[in-house]
Amino acid sequence: MSESILSPSPCIQRRVHLAQRAVVVLLAASLVACAAGPDFKQPDAPKVARFTEKPTATTLATAPNVAGGTEQQIIPDTDIPAEWWTLFKSPELDKLIKTALAQNPNLAAADAALRVAQENVNAQIGGQYFPSIGLGGSATRQQQSNAMFGLPGQNIYNVYNTSINLGYRVDVFGAARRAVESARAQAEISQFQLEGAYLALTANIVTAAVREAALRAQYAATSEILKAQQNFADVTERQLAIGTVSRVDLTSQQTLVANSQVDLLAYERNLAFARNQLAVYTGAFPSNAQIAEFELANLHLPDKLPLSLPSNLVRQRPDIRAAEALLKSTNALVGVATANLLPQINLSASVGSVALSSGALFGPSAAIWSVAGGVFQPLFQGGQLLAQRRGAIAGYEQAVFQYQATVLTAFQEVADALRALETGAQSLKAAADAERFSKETLDLVQEQYKLGTSSYLAVLYYQNLYQQAKVKFVQAQAVRFADTAALFAALGGGWWNRDGPAYQSNVARNAQ
Repeated sequence: MSESILSPSPCIQRRVHLAQRAVVVLLAASLVACAAGPDFKQPDAPKVARFTEKPTATTLATAPNVAGGTEQQIIPDTDIPAEWWTLFKSPELDKLIKTALAQNPNLAAADAALRVAQENVNAQIGGQYFPSIGLGGSATRQQQSNAMFGLPGQNIYNVYNTSINLGYRVDVFGAARRAVESARAQAEISQFQLEGAYLALTANIVTAAVREAALRAQYAATSEILKAQQNFADVTERQLAIGTVSRVDLTSQQTLVANSQVDLLAYERNLAFARNQLAVYTGAFPSNAQIAEFELANLHLPDKLPLSLPSNLVRQRPDIRAAEALLKSTNALVGVATANLLPQINLSASVGSVALSSGALFGPSAAIWSVAGGVFQPLFQGGQLLAQRRGAIAGYEQAVFQYQATVLTAFQEVADALRALETGAQSLKAAADAERFSKETLDLVQEQYKLGTSSYLAVLYYQNLYQQAKVKFVQAQAVRFADTAALFAALGGGWWNRDGPAYQSNVARNAQ
């Protein structure tokens, strides 16, 4: 009674080996069979020579001795470094991005989604390519009346059973292979979505840091302007006391002071918002984040900008690669739907034993086995299978158009970034000149007003003009930094040159 039902006899083992060999032969035969549906063909790269309508300037304008005024050169057919943000030469920015790459929850979620997709591929391979094998056993005690045999009395007996069951669907027309192909393409989508999240996170952090630096500069400029306006208001008030100006002059100046105070509060609010956003990017609460303060003067504008060939963009942009993977997945689903219209071949086998006692369970007279094969050809399903195939074809056509739209948008973003860089450089030079000239004019008019040779309306006008010019100058500085980051992001961000995965948690980093 101590014999285990998990130790089959040599006779049963030989039968199991024969069944396994048969399944292996059928598996090999199914793998060399043709797969239904069209084979995927990678889309050709767009045949365009450049990104913009007109040739882009290779050297961008400069504004000497101004933050963000560095001369930039665009170098065609140049690769992008993986950590492109280090070209801004800011240790604080580099530290912030590394922290975010280890702690950002959105990046972690994209990494988890990739692992889910990869395990789905493993599940598809296991479920589609290999036979299902199961071991079963049972023990039953039952009572049976002898009356059915015309005899008196009853029989009470035990029945012991053990079996190994094998089932396999022969993939003659490639439905299984197409299903695995689709699952692998879905994993590729998740992979490139992770790369897209990585690119978006790094670009957003650079942009947010530039925004904070710009707001800090605008806050400082407005504070300086406000101080000058308040001093001039004090002068106007003293002149009113001696009767050399009117009450309107004073109230007009006080209005200007109040408006500048409103602007100052708005900059203060937006500056707090920007720092809160940077904290969230790093996966920290705004109250706990320890983020360095960014200044435009401490950021270096990259002086050499790489520009990929248009034909390479479709291999670099994560969103285009994800759209291409979707094409591959939907193409494979057409094959699955096509194979479902064709004959389905299923094989099964069972080997085991049945006995009235556990001791006899593995004896020669207890052996049982069965082998079965079946073919099913769908004839009429109410149009279901045909509709599913037409739907799969329509899904592939939808993916084609989505791919085309994604490529067009990518080329537009690169063209926009190049044009923005060109005009941004020119705008900064003009804004620097406007800020300098408006300050000189304001100083002259204020001196003339004190001497009584200029009207207060002229002072008020040039005060407003200088304030606007100062703010626009700071904005133009920030735009050059932001547009530079936008070009790197539009070209794909250089993720293909990165060592290691897109996301590494702090635990994983500490373990290395």
